Amino acid sequence: MARRHPHRWPTAMRHDGRDYLTTAQVSRALGIQPASVYAYVSRGHLESVRIAGIRGSLFAVGEVEALRRRTQRRPPAGVVERIRTEITLLDDDHLYYRGRDVTELAFAADFLEVVDMLWATTGTGAGRDAAPAITPPTLPGTGRRLDGIRVTVDLLGAADEFRGRIATDDVADKAKGVIDAVVDTMPVVAGYDTGSTVAQRLWCRLSPMAPTPRRVRLLDAALILLADHDLAAGTVAARVAASARGSIYAVISAGLGAFDGPLHGGATTLAYEFLASVLADAEGPEHAVADHLRGHELPPGCGHVVYRHRDPRAVALLDGLAADGGGRDVLAAVDAVRAGVAGRPRGFVNSDLALAAFTLRYRMVPDAAETIFAIARIAGWVAHAIEEYRAPRLRFRPEGVYTGVRPAT
Repeated sequence: MARRHPHRWPTAMRHDGRDYLTTAQVSRALGIQPASVYAYVSRGHLESVRIAGIRGSLFAVGEVEALRRRTQRRPPAGVVERIRTEITLLDDDHLYYRGRDVTELAFAADFLEVVDMLWATTGTGAGRDAAPAITPPTLPGTGRRLDGIRVTVDLLGAADEFRGRIATDDVADKAKGVIDAVVDTMPVVAGYDTGSTVAQRLWCRLSPMAPTPRRVRLLDAALILLADHDLAAGTVAARVAASARGSIYAVISAGLGAFDGPLHGGATTLAYEFLASVLADAEGPEHAVADHLRGHELPPGCGHVVYRHRDPRAVALLDGLAADGGGRDVLAAVDAVRAGVAGRPRGFVNSDLALAAFTLRYRMVPDAAETIFAIARIAGWVAHAIEEYRAPRLRFRPEGVYTGVRPAT
């Protein structure tokens, strides 16, 4: 049926703090026949209400406005319902990067080799447009390493006069400069000559223990396992920034903004604190876990919104930790947690607890788990940015449905 030309919103009736329109008013506002209004009701697209003393059906203005936006012919606002990606697949409690099982990659490749795979680059860039050198930031004594990472990224962006370049090679060169800088500007915990890889250089900034090849290999594996996880909150934030054609520094900063909270990056800190308390319990880990479970469904570092029966990242990292030997107290604490949550819905340990166990085993600084996670995830955000730079720009434009007081007409 042909639409009438839509009119201005008619004067609404006020009731219990909400504005309502009659069927005739909705018909005029949408430019349709009254019969079409009821057709929308029967299809579940519009809800009618009854108010005592008022004849006929009434419709909330907010819902009518939402329907108008969905049905009105106009250029699309760019709402994205699904984001197509070729980077990461989560399938049946398995994790894949570009079709490769991540638990196999973790112990077979170097972190930067996996970075090149995620970014779909050759790793042979000349570094002609790499991130500039900066002076390490000075932070308050209470500052976390994550704070240092955020400041470092911002300083790098401010110092790069070519930060707006978003060609893949330029982005890759700058992003590798970012990873190098956030590692190299961290304070050193132990003065070991650890080599040139990311994991080798990071180790002496997190742990006082000697960086044996097996230990550094485990740190490399942790970085690889946590590099990407499909569309987690930080990744969505990073893609929104890339869609607006923000620089790669802005993209990483956006990701870090979403990451810096108790439900994302901070979850590793909660898991660390919980596992540390289990280790410190004078009556043993089983007592500590049982005591915690009396007031909670699952402790920090357990369960997951995506995985159903196991977190493959946790399995791989904990298996590697067990193979290294030593750390029996930490592994006993993890086993106590596993036994305590077994049989409960999503009763398994996740990567947060595994990373906490890893950092406790090697006496790393208290915020090491969060730091490793953040550095690893920068790689994933850059991969998604490269993909998003090739997509139509400004495509993230969800429409709000106004539910407040309508302005007077």
